[in-house]
Amino acid sequence: MDITKKKVLPKGALAIILHTCEFPEGNTWGKRITKQAIKVLHPQDEVGVLVYGSTGEQWLFELTPAREYASLATKINGAVIGDMPSFASTMSMGLAGLKKSDASAKHMIIISDGDPQPPSPKTLADFKSSQITISTISIFPHGGREVQIMQQIASATGGRYYFPDDPSLLPSIFIKESNTLKRTMIQNETVQPEVGFPSPILKGLDGLPPLHGYVLTTAKPRAETILQTPPKIDKTGEGEIDPLLVVYKRGLGTTAAFTSDLSTNWGKDWVNWESYRAFVQQLVTRISRVHRKGQLRLWSYAEGGRGTVVVEDFHPDATPLNLVAVVAGPHDRAPESLVLKQVGPTRYQASFPLWGKGRYQVRATGEGDGRKETTHGGLIVSYSPEYLKFNSDPLLLQEIVDRTGGQMLDPTTKPEQIYNRRKPKSSSRQVFDWFLVGLACLVPLDVAIRRVQIDPQAILAWFRPARATSTETMGALLQRKQAVESRLDAHRSDPVSAPAPEHLASVQPPATAPRTPAQPTSSGPPAEESVDADRMTTTERLLAMKRRRRDTDDEAD
Repeated sequence: MDITKKKVLPKGALAIILHTCEFPEGNTWGKRITKQAIKVLHPQDEVGVLVYGSTGEQWLFELTPAREYASLATKINGAVIGDMPSFASTMSMGLAGLKKSDASAKHMIIISDGDPQPPSPKTLADFKSSQITISTISIFPHGGREVQIMQQIASATGGRYYFPDDPSLLPSIFIKESNTLKRTMIQNETVQPEVGFPSPILKGLDGLPPLHGYVLTTAKPRAETILQTPPKIDKTGEGEIDPLLVVYKRGLGTTAAFTSDLSTNWGKDWVNWESYRAFVQQLVTRISRVHRKGQLRLWSYAEGGRGTVVVEDFHPDATPLNLVAVVAGPHDRAPESLVLKQVGPTRYQASFPLWGKGRYQVRATGEGDGRKETTHGGLIVSYSPEYLKFNSDPLLLQEIVDRTGGQMLDPTTKPEQIYNRRKPKSSSRQVFDWFLVGLACLVPLDVAIRRVQIDPQAILAWFRPARATSTETMGALLQRKQAVESRLDAHRSDPVSAPAPEHLASVQPPATAPRTPAQPTSSGPPAEESVDADRMTTTERLLAMKRRRRDTDDEAD
């Protein structure tokens, strides 16, 4: 049962005492962790901070709802925290403020090095009697005495003691302590139960004793609130009632919730009550299933994806009945109605599809010939319907063996016989595909050989060493020499055109005589030839002499 739609939720009150000026950046840490502690509180929870300021022990701000975080944070940031001489005055101020609060849970946190004077035992006793717990945090204590003081304060009031080695752990400690106020569902107060709804549970019971605590809950719709608390009037004038004993029907069963306890803690007056045993017996009887004697017997089972309901009638008359069954199953599905058909003289049967794994509750009602009987039963589907087939299929297994080339194993076969039978196997691959690839590569090569003309001389020329370029003078002389030699060879092979030795001697000028121009025989063209003779080369002069020789021979003929 959850708390829903509550008009007034019980609140908590938290008082924080800061004495953080005697360790490095202590006031900065104190302000930071105080603000974080306020953030985790419920908006309606109350929080107050006490410090030792310029005027002595004082409230930085008295108990204020945590919803006013913005204004509280401003006051915390501007606080001037001094060295506190004694815990007594500050703790007394905090105790007085917490007593004035109407919070159901009250708590105090003290962070200090432990050197202020400890509070008196009477002050600690007042905290304990007021059910106000104190948790202490020692930070950079001077010695063992200071640690002992902080431990005694926490243990005397039922709080917790912390001794962190690192100041960075302080935020998590403060948040943990602030969360203690969230346990406000536990109501440690004495209430007188009132009857909210008549019930056989309270039959013959008068003068209900008080309860000294309960857990805050909210009754579900359509639930029967048998016992409840007196109305609590809030500030708006409206009353809030909390349930103490509630009975609720779920499906085919009944359940009850008693929000207090039947022990010596909250229910110590009930344990000593003279009607205590009768109350417990009637409560258990109310929520227990009643077994009535009848002639109908029901059993059900699951097969495949369907459930079957069978009802047997053992009445001596065995008159036909009209049997209707209601099946409630898992997944919050609406119950399904079944009409059972008679399959035998006294047997009725029906089936229904299973819609999931879980518990199926069956209730069958039979009417006929003035009779009306009801019987109950059920079945449980632990797995999905496909897992309900427990028979093997040897034909399917044999088909798998035949297709994969395996073998059917016997349950007694040893693992060594299964895994050691693997032998190396050889297999061949077709090379026809590779042959086609090779032919495809040869086709362009054949076309290239047939169509492309290759000059061997050009190819050889690429590999021959390059000739050095001859100079212009030597090259011209060699060419001239070769030309003259070829012409002389031609004259030697022709005796008719060869000039006489005496003629060659007369024509060739002396080696030492200077060159004199030839005397012209006439004033015509021969004069021009003599002028050009000086410009002729040796080969040209020889050719000219050859032509004159031919002309002379022609004239002689």
